[in-house]
Amino acid sequence: MQMVNEVVRGEQADQFRLLQSTLRDRWQSIEDSNNSDVDILVVPSLSIDQRELTKIEGYEHYEERLLFSLIRLWNPRNRLIYITSVPLHPSIVDYYLQLLPGIPFSHARNRLLLLSTYDSSLKPLSQKILERPRLLHRIRQALRLDKSFMICYNATDLEAELSLKLGVPLYAADPKLQIWGTKSGSRQIFAESGVPFPDGSERLWDTDDLAQAAADLWGRQPQLKKIVVKLNEGISGEGNALLDLTAIAHAAPGNASHRQTVAAIKDSFAKMRFQAKQETWENFSQRISEIGGIVEAFVEGKVKRSPSVQGRITPLGEVEILSTHDQILGGPDGQIYLGCRFPADEAYRLQLQHLGLKVGKKLAQKGALERFGVDFIAVVGDNGEWEMQGIEINLRKGGTTHPFMTLKLLTNGRYDLSTGLFYSQQGRPKYYIATDNLHKQHYQGLLPNDLMDIIALHRLHFDTGTETGTVFHLMGCLSQFGKLGLTSIGDSPQQAEEIYNKVVKVLDEETNSNNSDFTYFSEYAFATGRDEFGC
Repeated sequence: MQMVNEVVRGEQADQFRLLQSTLRDRWQSIEDSNNSDVDILVVPSLSIDQRELTKIEGYEHYEERLLFSLIRLWNPRNRLIYITSVPLHPSIVDYYLQLLPGIPFSHARNRLLLLSTYDSSLKPLSQKILERPRLLHRIRQALRLDKSFMICYNATDLEAELSLKLGVPLYAADPKLQIWGTKSGSRQIFAESGVPFPDGSERLWDTDDLAQAAADLWGRQPQLKKIVVKLNEGISGEGNALLDLTAIAHAAPGNASHRQTVAAIKDSFAKMRFQAKQETWENFSQRISEIGGIVEAFVEGKVKRSPSVQGRITPLGEVEILSTHDQILGGPDGQIYLGCRFPADEAYRLQLQHLGLKVGKKLAQKGALERFGVDFIAVVGDNGEWEMQGIEINLRKGGTTHPFMTLKLLTNGRYDLSTGLFYSQQGRPKYYIATDNLHKQHYQGLLPNDLMDIIALHRLHFDTGTETGTVFHLMGCLSQFGKLGLTSIGDSPQQAEEIYNKVVKVLDEETNSNNSDFTYFSEYAFATGRDEFGC
């Protein structure tokens, strides 16, 4: 039976590679927004460890992060199918379609098919689709198979199986390569590509080995004050914990035997500062045995930033740099991703591009495809120069993907490698500040239609004429969690920040309990006969 299963898996792998080879003929149509004539199947399944996913508040709505794909409908020949676990609110869909310049709303809507599994359970969306044969049949019937491709948040065996069942190539890396997007896999790629990275360990599976590795790391670097312990498949920094070595200085190498150092570290694990609010050592230690973990030196620095670089590997094996960002981090120790600024500081953005190319070329050698991102820590060295160390590789559409793609699709502009700037079609450099985590308790209770009214009343909408303003996302998170995503675009960093600050100020004022102006919204809805679903 085992041999039969291996033969079946081998045949499926061959079929998947054959299907993927068709991307070589059609991938340029994917990116050529002026002349494309394609059917785009968007499956925004967060096919990652579901227990780690629950650490992100409002994760249920993160399938909305790929809704920027709807902007591709501005080409009148493109068609798009977008699938979600639960139905999208109609106002959210209308919002994105109204961003399309020069395309009648009805024309774009007729080329969009929205499907849902009507399943809110804690399972990846791709799995939910595979469990519904009639839904699979409906998707297949709606696609022009010779002009179709599928995009996703990340590629696993689930997405590969879905690709095969539909007969649609997956524009993403082969699932077997996802190891290079883990914490331990990232460290291996950095080593092979000659990119500096913090001292640390390989993937480990139990707390004894983790304590041993931490003690060895402390022995190599006696000046260390902190060590980061990371779950191998943690996301957005939520799988990180910080071990304070100053609290066990008595057990430092030189002050105690190696065995005593290991014992002191192991006893301190339960007292680590976990970056996820609800994390406990009991759960964290169990996760280490299930998905593995690493230890890594905490990078100190009086002036420290967290830049990232994003790239793409084409089906021809070519590596392209797409963007650079300065990440905005928060949490107890600045480990959790909150948002980003584009572009990264000019003092090091070209250096970021260079390091990103090195990583991209190594990934391409291993057969990776489509988007990748590399996160760094940057500190000012003794010589006054910025020093970079690689922290993590993302082989998925991370937090910097949707704001940049929103800018690119709205302006039909280009990224300039020589300057690291993005220029709109009118030749204007564009800047933005973006977040997935505009998160305030008093935003709770705002419905999508309430947000639309606020946007209209205060003119917060993106202006396609000036190519400035704000594009909102994660709107489904608002009512329950008081959480919202947005990308504020300007013609300068200062203007982008001013636009962002105006949005926050307006939302704060509109959700102030003393503000009675909210009656405008209910009166408007009543007077026009519109219910919450715009009917």
